Amino acid sequence: MKLQFAAISDVGRVRKDNQDSGYAGPWLLTVCDGVGGAARGDLASSTAVQQLRNLDSEPAAEATEEELLALVDGALDQAHDKIADLVAHDPALSSTSTTATVGLFDGERLAIGHVGDSRAYLFRGQGLTQLTHDHTFVQTLIDEGRITEEEARYHPHRNLILRAIDGQRDAEADLFVVPLQVGDRLMMCSDGVCGVLDAGRIADVLSGGSADFAAVELVRASLEAGSSDNVTCIVADVVEHLDDQHDDEPQLVGAAAELRRRTRLFRGHRGGDTGELEPVPADDEELPAGAILDDPIDTEALRYAPRPPRRFTWLRRLLALAIVAGVLWAGGAAAWAWSQRQFYVGVDNGNVTIFRGINTSFAGFDLSSPYESTDLDIDTLASYDARQVTGGVTQNNLTAAHRYIEQLATRVGTE
Repeated sequence: MKLQFAAISDVGRVRKDNQDSGYAGPWLLTVCDGVGGAARGDLASSTAVQQLRNLDSEPAAEATEEELLALVDGALDQAHDKIADLVAHDPALSSTSTTATVGLFDGERLAIGHVGDSRAYLFRGQGLTQLTHDHTFVQTLIDEGRITEEEARYHPHRNLILRAIDGQRDAEADLFVVPLQVGDRLMMCSDGVCGVLDAGRIADVLSGGSADFAAVELVRASLEAGSSDNVTCIVADVVEHLDDQHDDEPQLVGAAAELRRRTRLFRGHRGGDTGELEPVPADDEELPAGAILDDPIDTEALRYAPRPPRRFTWLRRLLALAIVAGVLWAGGAAAWAWSQRQFYVGVDNGNVTIFRGINTSFAGFDLSSPYESTDLDIDTLASYDARQVTGGVTQNNLTAAHRYIEQLATRVGTE
């Protein structure tokens, strides 16, 4: 059997820099997710991938499972040593590290080495199996039955990694072999994919199309689902090897492909072009120990910062609307209560009358109403008083309104 594969990596909608690295070749699939921010997580992941890609050659036909796993484990150890060299050269990199999910293919089996929270999946028939086990704090809570898979997606410490390749501590990789068959589809990804897409959504994407289509759609779906991380995905189909077939060109993506280039294939896209993946040049060399490139890297605070769940948007909007309506109602009620303590003297049905409220109208509605009528005819008032009362004379309170009417009555017929 052989692999037909596609790899893609995107910086995402939030990050300025891609700290993921990936490699897909005829015999090797690997995804590394760098951790470190200012301590160059991109350098850690690219260094690891550049070392791991040396595995991309056909294993011996008679190799046992133990020998395959020894090759993978040895490559992870060498990646560990390379990162240790970087730290020794520049102590400022002491907090850098990377996850690593590696698959070595021998034509029949996939020998997997795994450290961290990147993942490997197997899609067979219509069923999806997660091959790797996350080395994270929230995964320990899931294993203990303290939280569910869904709750883990929104846990404030969901990205706290317990194992990584950091050049200082032994990686303690999980090592195992997966037998493969024609028709299987393999998928490896950084947590920018599996952190936002559940198993059902991943299976739905993997169920159709070519490897290229599935890889692009997984990245697209992750970004549309709100992933705030870098997003890297490798999809490989296990097919029958025919004599006239040529192996696909290896693909190197993410920080390992070109540290100084910041690709944003999907930023702001809506069904836009995904760009093309460049094949690995034959003379591509490893990064030298201690290599430091020019561009500064932002801190990786977002990797550990709590992010609220992106659920129940309609409910939050409804609550916001209810709050606004409540504030408006309270303001209206307060204004109405104040208006009911206001009085003025005016005319109703030809008689001088005390009105309660404000001497105006709003949207066709009077903001006052007759409160107390008198038998004092407007026509009996002096002309000046009649004009004043007809326009409405505001009073400080009800007592003042009574006093004003008494004054009007004493001036009747004096003109």
